[in-house]
Amino acid sequence: MQDAYTLEAKAKRRRARKKAVQRALVGYTFLTPASAIMIFFIFIPVAMAFYLSLFEWDLINPMRFVGLKNYARIFKSQDFFIAVRNTFYFVGVQLPLDFCISLGVALLLNQKIRGLSFYRTVFFTPVVTATVAVSAVWMWLYDPFDGLLNYLLSFVGLGPYRWLNDPKMAMLSVIIMSVWKGLGYNVVLFLAGLQNIDPSLYEAAAIDGATPRQQFWYITLPQLSPTMYFVLIMGVINSFKVFTQIDVMTPGGGPLKSTLVIVYLIYQQAFNSFRFGEASALSVLLSLFILLLTLLQRLFLEKRVHYN
Repeated sequence: MQDAYTLEAKAKRRRARKKAVQRALVGYTFLTPASAIMIFFIFIPVAMAFYLSLFEWDLINPMRFVGLKNYARIFKSQDFFIAVRNTFYFVGVQLPLDFCISLGVALLLNQKIRGLSFYRTVFFTPVVTATVAVSAVWMWLYDPFDGLLNYLLSFVGLGPYRWLNDPKMAMLSVIIMSVWKGLGYNVVLFLAGLQNIDPSLYEAAAIDGATPRQQFWYITLPQLSPTMYFVLIMGVINSFKVFTQIDVMTPGGGPLKSTLVIVYLIYQQAFNSFRFGEASALSVLLSLFILLLTLLQRLFLEKRVHYN
């Protein structure tokens, strides 16, 4: 009897291991396409960028190993610190504006209004429109002589302003365009988060005498915190990667380099000066900084996120 029981137990364990292996193979099969994309389009390019950052290379002459000299040159370059200052200025102004305006618009659209799908489409259309096309339209709006903005401001006695040609206004002009273009993405996210909040929470709060302001602070914001956390992290990452509107609207880094940002400096080093080693070093530094910033956000902000 003991031998039969032992054999049966062993058979059960073999069948359990076989099923576990089959489930694992199915899981890995589904993960293979995404893993291949990450390996070939993220991990390998990052490794190649770090490898190139240790060399001098101009696409013509042979690669020459220089170690960390490219990084040393970066920190001795005045353009690098100008780009860092301008990038932080862009992030520090664009991100709060985008966050607050999109949240406000989502709160307005969350009311019981007709044609909600129409408003969603209107706000989301600029997001899916090519940045180059949007930048070209805004360049016309900003035109100091024939632009629509200066024309409208002339009726109240303001202007004309040299929006993209004034070092003090060029970056702010790009920020306004960037906020307008990316607004719909966050509006849709916030609206989805707002509509996912249980209405019974507001009903219970109203019965207890909570004012609309108290409901916003103690129900809406805590329940919306996962969406806000995601929007903030993605907003920081995307803001540090700004490039296309800078290149189209203010080519060359703008007047007196007032719109020179880190990604545009990488582009200049690589495709204007053919210093691929320094461009790769800048890319590595930017990637490490964004990674560090994301980890800090997770460390200090994730604990404040309220998950249902």
